[in-house]
Amino acid sequence: MQNKLNHSRVVVTGLGVVSPNGVGITDFLEAIKTGKSGIRFFPELKELNFSCQIGGMPLISEELKRNYFTELQLKNFNSSGILYGVMAGMDAWKHAGLSNIKEDVDFDAGTIFGVGTLGVDKYRESIHLIDAGKTRRLGSTSVQQTMSSGVSAYLGGMLGLGNIVTSNSSACTTGTEAIALAYERIKTGKAHRILAGSTSDGGPYVWAGFDAMRILPHGYNDTPEEASQPLSATASGFVPGCGAAALVLESLESAEARGATIYAEIIGAAINSGGQRNGGSMTAPNQIAVQRCITDALKDAGITGKEIDAINGHLTATTKDAEEIENWSKALKREGSDFPFINSLKGMTGHCLSASGSIEAVATVIQLHHNFLFPNVNCDEIHPDILKLIDAQCIPLKRKDISLNTIAKASFGFGDVNACLIFNRKEID
Repeated sequence: MQNKLNHSRVVVTGLGVVSPNGVGITDFLEAIKTGKSGIRFFPELKELNFSCQIGGMPLISEELKRNYFTELQLKNFNSSGILYGVMAGMDAWKHAGLSNIKEDVDFDAGTIFGVGTLGVDKYRESIHLIDAGKTRRLGSTSVQQTMSSGVSAYLGGMLGLGNIVTSNSSACTTGTEAIALAYERIKTGKAHRILAGSTSDGGPYVWAGFDAMRILPHGYNDTPEEASQPLSATASGFVPGCGAAALVLESLESAEARGATIYAEIIGAAINSGGQRNGGSMTAPNQIAVQRCITDALKDAGITGKEIDAINGHLTATTKDAEEIENWSKALKREGSDFPFINSLKGMTGHCLSASGSIEAVATVIQLHHNFLFPNVNCDEIHPDILKLIDAQCIPLKRKDISLNTIAKASFGFGDVNACLIFNRKEID
């Protein structure tokens, strides 16, 4: 295959997830198999006069936090994005069978851990103290909790990573982009292992801007689990969410040398931008660029669109869902009943913003490894514009147990930025 000529093969050896509908791989697997929702009503949003008073947020106890941070680290700690990212990253590292107890730096291992809006609660806390003339009460960790690379810096120190340690940021494309960047680094021999993922803060100070844009559903405050409806004729906007996920990417040679379990192989990836031209804008995708991103990923993988068994789409429950299906159809050159199966995790989690791509990538690998497709919840009536392009049978409404070889995962973000990954299992059997 093209991506293997004179390059390392890149495999997934570890997974970690902190999702609104499941914290940890075991709970998350059960949640997506059963279509469990993590979307709930938040009284605080009602008190703040939000139109949309619901969202998806992981449930994490104080006791659980102490499995990842020391009491000293938790002192004056107020950054949910770093908390989620560290939990997901450390879980993925452990899941891969790697030790986090290292006296020396590991120059063959690094992290690319993306962020969107990070440290919002810490900023808010700090602003109040500064305005009150109490700067000295900020504590010694306020900078590291609010800097954009805070999550990768925490993980780099906890794991003794000596290769690249950085945080990317590309809106809703962030997580998928982070994995693609890690794939390229390992593929070209610049690292043996990369912890790739992304995280996002949540709550009113992150979600307020979207509420002001009137792109969130406001008619489901009493029935939050029904609100997120990707691909549906009754979709009325995306439900905001937050969380984190991480994948350990590793060269096949490294994984085999240490006898690691291999959950999937990444055989292709592509990243591009539509330049906010030809219909693209700060908030809308250039369709030509989206299609090119998909076809470039296929080219990198050395396969055709006919070899894609399923798609884990971006699909946010907005008017752009039908347009996304059109882009997939044109890029893969498949339509009607010939179109692959497609699903969207956002019906269960909401749109986890910068964390969405990595959480959905973990769900993609889980589906490959366990041979099933999770259901498209809240999609009893498929949008008619979508049914003009593909058959209803391509959109599973219940869990589908099926042998899968190749799944495409893509994200399309604000700023007209795109990323696509091709995951495969048959190459490693």
